[in-house]
Order: sequence, then structure tokens, then C-alpha cells
Amino acid sequence: MIAPPAIFAAFVLLAAVGMFRDDPNTLPSARIGQPAPPVVLSVLGDKQPFDDAALRAGQLTLVNFWASWCGPCRVEHPNLIRLGNEGIPIYGVNYKDDPAKALAFLDELGQPYTASGADSEGRMALDWGVYGVPETYLIDTDGTILLRFAGPLTERALQQTLRPAIAAALKAAPD
Repeated sequence: MIAPPAIFAAFVLLAAVGMFRDDPNTLPSARIGQPAPPVVLSVLGDKQPFDDAALRAGQLTLVNFWASWCGPCRVEHPNLIRLGNEGIPIYGVNYKDDPAKALAFLDELGQPYTASGADSEGRMALDWGVYGVPETYLIDTDGTILLRFAGPLTERALQQTLRPAIAAALKAAPD
């Protein structure tokens, strides 16, 4: 009868380790430091989607995976609008969504995206390592993934994670 207490002790130990990690919301990403995977999107609405060249155009960019059915996507949307208004190019990937509902979402909440497209089958998201929406990637001037943020970009996430990563990337960029 030692097995149940040993199993319980293992769970307690695992929970304790998890509680004291630096950021419990951080999910690992094997893509950090690697070139962004291919952009394979279909048209969403009447505008052409972005492509690989947009992520390698010599400026920092964000790629945001989102969906109209995603509650946290609605929460982060005002912050995406703000970042876009600050001049940060944001490329949107609408994930496994009904196009009419996705367009209604953008009509209601505003358009933060420089360009966007649909990933109706979720294949691009799979290639990028997306766990679920929303997820946002910071892409360097040459198309290298610098940061992956899983979850909504709240004010706290902007101040503690995204803005410091942008500042570090700008500081490291050659003049």
C-alpha cells in the first residue's frame, strides 16, 4: 500500500515545482531563434493575405493567431489595435473559423492587422507550433522568431513580456 502515498507525493512535488517557475504561463517553443515557418493562407474577405516576404521585410513584426469564437482573442483585441496604431505591423492568422464570423468580429472590434488571412484547416498553425488561440509571435527583421506568447496580450503581458522583447530586439538590431 505504498503506491498511493508515493503517487500523491509525486503529484505534490510536481505541483510545487510548477508553482515556482519564472512564468507559469510560458509554454516551450522549439521555434525560437529559427526562421518563421512558411506562410500558407487563404483569402479572408476582399484583401490578399500576407506572405513569407512580409515577415522578412526588414522590420519587427507580430504574427497573431486568432478566431472569432475565442473569448481571450476578444480580450486582447484592444491591445492589438493599440500596437497597430503605434506602427507595429501585425499580421493576423484567422484559425479554424467561419469566414463570415471572422469578418464580423473585425467589423465589430476594429482592424488591427496590416494584412491577414485564413488558416481554415489549421495546417499553418500546426507548422508554427500553435497550442491554441490566441498566440502571438514576435518576428525579427530577417524573419527569425524571437518570442512566442501563448494567451491573450493583456496589459500585463505587453508590459512584462512583449514590450521588453521588442526593446531588446531594437537594441540588438544593426544600425
